[in-house]
Amino acid sequence: MRGKYVTETLRVEESGIARAAETLRAGGLVAVPTETVYGLAARADSEAAVADIYAAKGRPSFNPLIVHVASLDAAREFADFSPQAEALAQAYWPGPLTLVLPRKSEAGLAAAVTAGLDTIALRMPAHPVMRRVLEETGLPLAAPSANRSGYISPTSAAHVLASLDGRIQAVLDGGECERGLESTIAAVRGDGTVEILRPGPVELDAGKGAGGGIEAPGQLASHYAPGKPVRLMATQVAPDDFVIGFGDIAGDCSLSESGDLAEAAARLYACLHLGARSPKPRIAVAPIPAEGIGIAINDRLQRAATPPDQSSSGS
Repeated sequence: MRGKYVTETLRVEESGIARAAETLRAGGLVAVPTETVYGLAARADSEAAVADIYAAKGRPSFNPLIVHVASLDAAREFADFSPQAEALAQAYWPGPLTLVLPRKSEAGLAAAVTAGLDTIALRMPAHPVMRRVLEETGLPLAAPSANRSGYISPTSAAHVLASLDGRIQAVLDGGECERGLESTIAAVRGDGTVEILRPGPVELDAGKGAGGGIEAPGQLASHYAPGKPVRLMATQVAPDDFVIGFGDIAGDCSLSESGDLAEAAARLYACLHLGARSPKPRIAVAPIPAEGIGIAINDRLQRAATPPDQSSSGS
């Protein structure tokens, strides 16, 4: 046995969801599929449960967590919604958009969820399994990506177990995640402006955050790391490169042979996981157009290619 627990793999059926909800209500950790990546869920109102998330992931304490809720009404219990925030929630929830909003002082959540900030990151997921778990528990759930901090995000139960087996109580196996990239994170400021803190599947007409500090996950310079050098925009490769192809550039793994960016986003982490396990010492990635969801793909690749010792701010 590795770690503290024998990690159960639960099937997506009534008994599996009930078992996951029971574990979460008791303060345990359960990896749950969402439309983006698998999240490591724990009750957000428990200091001990949230501390266990940080310990299981090896996550730095300055890095806040996203709180997942079942409804907009539930979200309003924890944050102040301006008209701009209400409009975004009405337009994109449930879905892969996280809103960073002013936290209500009476929110009643574990202090570590917000890492001492006066804002809170909230999302209402669309994945039916995560929604069932939220409804079954009746709790807000903190749920960062279900992997060791700084490493490749998981889009399958096997990816979760590769880094967290024995460190968490259970994983609900819901198959492959549809989107494959973490949610877009947008901060709604007091003056009504909206800033993108992390690009993702939802494309908004908004400015990019100035990067003055860690306000939300995914802002570490080095993140999503496969544990070996990553070279981007690779049009020429060496025999000992593990090549992640795209479009006409073939590889050991292709993000999308047809050049479809949505398919590339869904396959990105699976290809990085294959590259990490390959005996080849380096990973070379074909050029990805910086348009649409390609902006988010390139954001993740740039962070994957940044050595950990060059990371000066949070994920």
